[in-house]
Amino acid sequence: MADSELEFFDSLPRTRGAASALLRDEAGRVLLVKPTYRPGWGLPGGVIEMGESPREACLRECSEELGFTPQLSGLVCVDWLPAQASPDRRPATVFVFGGLLRPGQFEAVRLPPDELSDAHLVEPERIGDYLPEPQARRVAACVAGTGSTVRYLEYGHPVQWA
Repeated sequence: MADSELEFFDSLPRTRGAASALLRDEAGRVLLVKPTYRPGWGLPGGVIEMGESPREACLRECSEELGFTPQLSGLVCVDWLPAQASPDRRPATVFVFGGLLRPGQFEAVRLPPDELSDAHLVEPERIGDYLPEPQARRVAACVAGTGSTVRYLEYGHPVQWA
């Protein structure tokens, strides 16, 4: 690649990528984790590293955060976040993958104490008690869409197609 072409690509806006897992138990409850570095709860997951696919990032983050690698059933939603909604003031694309917790898997969760302080299984209708509005909308859309088509969201809002 020519230097001018590299300069052009370097001048383009940057978008951060993240991947998380919507893991549910047999009763339909959603696994949430509580980070130590910010208030509130969230789905297990994190930033997509250089050279990593969203699926690979989701599996790696779950392994690091939960102590096991879940069996994912597929992509549930893609959520685009505007720059003003991101802590680094850059837009982000969040990929959410679905999966089912096998019996005994929740009890086997091993949290990294420097990153997470708690894990909880939450009834879908109580997600809003744990997550801020944009993330609660995302999880609600994911729960509603599990098993059907992949949901596309913008800041947690489903896009209405013509």
